[in-house]
Amino acid sequence: MSYSEGILPVNKEKGRTAFYLVKVLRKLSGIKKIGHAGILDPFATGVMVMLLGRPYTKISDKFLQHDKEYLATVKLGASTTTYDCDGEITKTSDHIPTETAIEDVVKEFQGSISQIPPMYSAKKVNGQKLYVLARQGIEIERNPIQIQLEIEVLDYSYPELKLRIKCSKGAYMRTLAYDIGQKLGTEAHLVELTRTRSGPFELKDCIDAKSLSDRSFNFTPYLRKEA
Repeated sequence: MSYSEGILPVNKEKGRTAFYLVKVLRKLSGIKKIGHAGILDPFATGVMVMLLGRPYTKISDKFLQHDKEYLATVKLGASTTTYDCDGEITKTSDHIPTETAIEDVVKEFQGSISQIPPMYSAKKVNGQKLYVLARQGIEIERNPIQIQLEIEVLDYSYPELKLRIKCSKGAYMRTLAYDIGQKLGTEAHLVELTRTRSGPFELKDCIDAKSLSDRSFNFTPYLRKEA
């Protein structure tokens, strides 16, 4: 095992993809086998657990089992194709939910719930990624999954609803935003998302992704050998 192999928690910046982080780390480390434990959409920020070297990518499933925490901003009044700010608006609503309605609906999403994965996702059905079909205008039936949620309302000032969310693996925050909107009798989509924790890794444990653009940056002091 080389000195550069290990687990590197990174604070992903807005507008970057997970593949971008993989590509940059390959150049910096010279390691070809690099993966991650849970993707973040380009508009999202926060904790990404990068796995450097085959000994770590081989055990990626262990890291994928971790629960996660997020800070999310949901915008009410409009839904989009992707359930987030990167999609095109599909429906709008002028209904303004009350604070009481918000609190009541959020209670329905506490604990164990059933969630249908979104079409714009990397989830595979019959060997094909859903987003590939979605980009062709094809929508197929998806089996619901069971997830665990713990949600706290941080602020509500229409049209924005700010939430703190703890969730089990496999939960889609974009779908949660859309589903909350439907329960409220309006439309909704996710406009901001920050992953504040992934398993034992918190934002305070991460290096800033912007540091990786410096070819002379030495990230090895930040590497962990076990989680």
